[in-house]
Amino acid sequence: MFRRLRCFVGLKTASSKRLLNAKPRRLRGRSAMLDVVQEIAIYIHRFHNLDLFQQGWYQIKISMRWEDSSCGPPGTPARVVQYDAPDLGSDGVTGIWRIDDLDHSFTSQPFKIRYARQDVLLSLMVAFNFSLGKYEMPPTTAVILKFELLYAPLLENGPSLQASLDTFPTAVHEFRIPPKALSGLHSYCPLHFDSFHAVLVDLSVHIVLLKAGTYTHGENIPSNSVGVGGAAGEYYDEHNQVKGDEPNAEKAMKYVKALSSAREILVEELQKLTKAIGQPLEDFSDSSFGEKLLTGSPLKSDPGAGRDETSEIKITDELLESDLVHGLVKSCTISKLISEGQLSTLSNEELLDAFLSLGNQLQFLWNVFLKYHRANGKKILEYLRNVWANDRRAEWSIWMVHSKIEKPSLFLGSGADETTHRNVLGRASNTRRYSWYLDDAAQSSSSRAELHRRSIAQMKINNRAIQDLHIFGDPLQIPVVIVEQQILNHSLEAAGNSSITETLELKDTSPGSARASFKNGPKILGHCTQRNGRIFRVVVFVHGFQGHHLDLRLVRNQWLLIDPGAECLMSESNEDKTSGDFREMGGRLAEEVVSFLKRKIDKASRFGGYRDIKLSFVGHSIGNVIIRSSLADRVMEPYLKYLHTYMSLSGPHLGYLYSNNSLFNSGLWLLKKLKGPQCIHQLTMTDDPDLQNTFFYKLCKQKTLDCFKNMILLSSPQDGYVPYHSARIELCPVAAMDSSKKGQVFTEMLNNCMDQIRSPSLDERRFMRCDVNFDTSSHGRNLNTFIGRAAHIEFLETDIFAKFIMWSFSDLFL
Repeated sequence: MFRRLRCFVGLKTASSKRLLNAKPRRLRGRSAMLDVVQEIAIYIHRFHNLDLFQQGWYQIKISMRWEDSSCGPPGTPARVVQYDAPDLGSDGVTGIWRIDDLDHSFTSQPFKIRYARQDVLLSLMVAFNFSLGKYEMPPTTAVILKFELLYAPLLENGPSLQASLDTFPTAVHEFRIPPKALSGLHSYCPLHFDSFHAVLVDLSVHIVLLKAGTYTHGENIPSNSVGVGGAAGEYYDEHNQVKGDEPNAEKAMKYVKALSSAREILVEELQKLTKAIGQPLEDFSDSSFGEKLLTGSPLKSDPGAGRDETSEIKITDELLESDLVHGLVKSCTISKLISEGQLSTLSNEELLDAFLSLGNQLQFLWNVFLKYHRANGKKILEYLRNVWANDRRAEWSIWMVHSKIEKPSLFLGSGADETTHRNVLGRASNTRRYSWYLDDAAQSSSSRAELHRRSIAQMKINNRAIQDLHIFGDPLQIPVVIVEQQILNHSLEAAGNSSITETLELKDTSPGSARASFKNGPKILGHCTQRNGRIFRVVVFVHGFQGHHLDLRLVRNQWLLIDPGAECLMSESNEDKTSGDFREMGGRLAEEVVSFLKRKIDKASRFGGYRDIKLSFVGHSIGNVIIRSSLADRVMEPYLKYLHTYMSLSGPHLGYLYSNNSLFNSGLWLLKKLKGPQCIHQLTMTDDPDLQNTFFYKLCKQKTLDCFKNMILLSSPQDGYVPYHSARIELCPVAAMDSSKKGQVFTEMLNNCMDQIRSPSLDERRFMRCDVNFDTSSHGRNLNTFIGRAAHIEFLETDIFAKFIMWSFSDLFL
C-alpha cells in the first residue's frame, strides 16, 4: 500500500496542489517539542503447564531495560488492557495484576496450578514505553525483555500470598530485542523458563515507534528554528520547565526517517495480518476513509475519471481540511524525499511539520492495530506462531551442520554371504576409499564440530528476530548438531496398508489380557460407519539402565509443544528392573504399550473411534534395546503396521563389540564378576560361547526396524558409555579390518540392521543420523567427563539439541 501511495504526490490537479501546499493549522501560535517514544506491547494469551513439579500459586512478572544501561532508564508500563476478564471468584485465578513504580515492572494476576498440562487463560496486553528524546536515534542498543516466574505454596492466601510471591522468583528467562526490531515488529515469542519449570507461555510482541509530542504555549518561532518558544537554545517539557538544548536539524531528520520507516513497517504488517486471517479492517478504523487508506485504495480528485468510486478515496474540500489526509500525502512526500536523498532540502519548519504529520499517521495506524488485535487476538497469535516456527529453522541452523549421508550399499553387501563380506572388507582399494572414515569417525566428528564452533564465535548475528538469551546468551555453549539425512524411496507393495481408512475398535482393556487376546487376532481396525478424521498419535518413552520413567521428560515436553494432541506413555514397567534379561524387559514393555493402546482406543470407540494410529518410540541408552525387544514380542505384531517415528538417544544397537573405552570396559568386566546382571552379559555378547547364539545377534536378525517410517539415531562422539558406531548403526573401523569370527558376526549384525532400514516394506522412509557435540567445558575435569558419562547424561539434562532437531524436522513428529 505504501508504494502505491507514492504515486499520489505527482497528481497535477488543483485539489492535489492545494493538498500538498496545505499547512496544518494546529502549528499556528504554538510550537512543538521533538520527542519520540518506543512502545513495546506484550500480549499474554495463556499459561500452559507442561511439567511443573510444585503445585501452588504462580505469577508472571515482566520488566524491560536497555542492554546498555547508560542509554537511559528502564521501560515503564504505560497501558494494560484485559481482553477477557478472568473470574476472580474461581479456583484458578485470584487478585488483580499490579504495576510496581519502584522497579517499573508489571505482574499478572496470581493463578493456581494443580495438574500437569493445565491451561490458564490470561488474555491481556501490557505496553511498555521508552522515551528516546534525549538519546541517539535510531537506537543502537538492544532491549532486554525479562520474565520472572513467581511462586507461593498453596497454603498461602490473601495478603500472605502476595508477600510470599514477592519474596523471590523461582525462575527467570530473558529475551533480546535487537536494534533493528525497534522500528517495528510483530512476532510470536514462546516463553519456556527452564528444565525444572517446564511451561509454555504463549506470547506475542508488538513494537512501534511513536511521536511523543508535548505542546507548550509560546511566541511564534521563525522558519529556521526547530524547537519551542522560550530562551534561545532551550525547549520545555509538559510542566514548562527547561529540558535541554534545542534539537538540531540533523536530529530532526533522523526522527523523520525513523518515523517514516516505522510507518512503512506498520502498514506492511497490517496488510499481512488482514490477508493472513481473512478479516478486513473496515470495522476497526475510525472512518471509511481510514479503512481504504489502510487497504491501499487510490486517491481520486476527478469523479469523472471512470474508475469505480466505491474503491477510491475522493479528495473533496471536506477531506482537504482533514489532518489525516494532510498527513497521508505529507508522509508520501517525505518518503519520496528520503528515497531520493533530498530530505536535507527541507527547512527546519518543514521538518517539524513532517515530524508531526508522520507521528499522527503512526498514532492512527497503531490505534487501528490495537483495536484489530483485540478483536482477533487468537487468530493473530496462531498466524504469528506459524511464521515463528518457519523462521526458527533458519535461525537455529547456525548450530546445525547438514551432511549428505553415504548410502549403506556402498560398503555393505545387502544379503551377501559370508565369503562376500570377507572379500568386500578385505579389499585394499575399498579400505583406502573410506580411509577418511575408518581412521577415527568419532574424532573426525568432534573436530568438525569444534571447527564449526570457532566459526560461530566469529559470526555477527544481526537480524530482526527476537533472540532467546538461553540460546544466544553464549552461543559457544550450545550443542552443535551434525545431521546426515537420507530419504529412501521404494515402491509400495500390493499388500500394503489396505485398511488404513477403517475405524479402530478394541473392546478388551484389562491389563492382563494382551497375550490372551492375541490368539484371536484383536480387531485393531473395524468397519464402523461412524468415521472421523482423528488420528491416534501415541509416543512411548523408555528410560535406560537403572533409570526413571521421567528421564526423557525434556524430550517429551518438546514433542508436546510440536504436537499438543499426542498421547505420551512414560514407561514404568521396567523401572528398577533393568538388570535382567532384555527379552523379559521387552515383554513387560509390550504388555504395557498394548494395554495403554487398548484402553485409549476403547474409550475413543464410544465417540466414533480413530481413523488411524501413529505409534512412535523414544529410547535412551539400553531403553532402545528394550524397545526393539518389545517389537519382536508376538504381542506387538498387530501394531507393527502403525509404527511411525523412532528416535534413539545413544542406543547400543550393535552391543558393546569393539568398544574402545578401556576404563568403561574394565568397569563392565568388574560388574559382571561381582553382580553378573544378565543384561550386561547380553550387551557384551558373553551370554553364550557361540556369538551367533547370543541375544544381540538374534535381535539384529529380527525385523524390529523395518516398519518405522522415520528413524533418527542420535549419538555423541563424547559419549564413552555407548560405542559410537553402535549408536549410529554403522561400520566400525576395527571390525572392518577384523577377519576373525568376531568381525564376521559384527558385519552380519550390521547388515541385518541396515537391510531392515533399506527394506522396501514402505514406499518411503526417512533415515537420519545426528551427532550431538555438547560443550563440556563447564563440567571441568572429573570422573564423569573422563569416562564419558557426562555426555551420555547430557541427552537427558539438555533439551536444546532436541529443540533444534525436532522443530527443524517437525513433520517427523506429527
